[in-house]
Amino acid sequence: MAAIALTATEIESLAETLPSWSLVEGKLRRQFLFADFSEAFGFMARVALAAESLGHHPEWSNVWNRVTIALTTHDIGGLSNLDVDLARRIEALAG
Repeated sequence: MAAIALTATEIESLAETLPSWSLVEGKLRRQFLFADFSEAFGFMARVALAAESLGHHPEWSNVWNRVTIALTTHDIGGLSNLDVDLARRIEALAG
């Protein structure tokens, strides 16, 4: 799937379409909390498979039971349809 840059209107509507995500420094960002490291790592593995299927990969970090994800499309220098699609897939995996 090709990356298509989001318009300013689409970016403004992200608060409604992805309410659990924040716009931080031009990136979609969300932190997930789990019971322990094993659950956090399992979640990361599932996200990795989803990301790989899209050919679009997150910026992320893991500290014990926390996973922080930031999404942006480096090729276009901002947010794209791929970031929104991956965020929605991540939401589905998080339950």
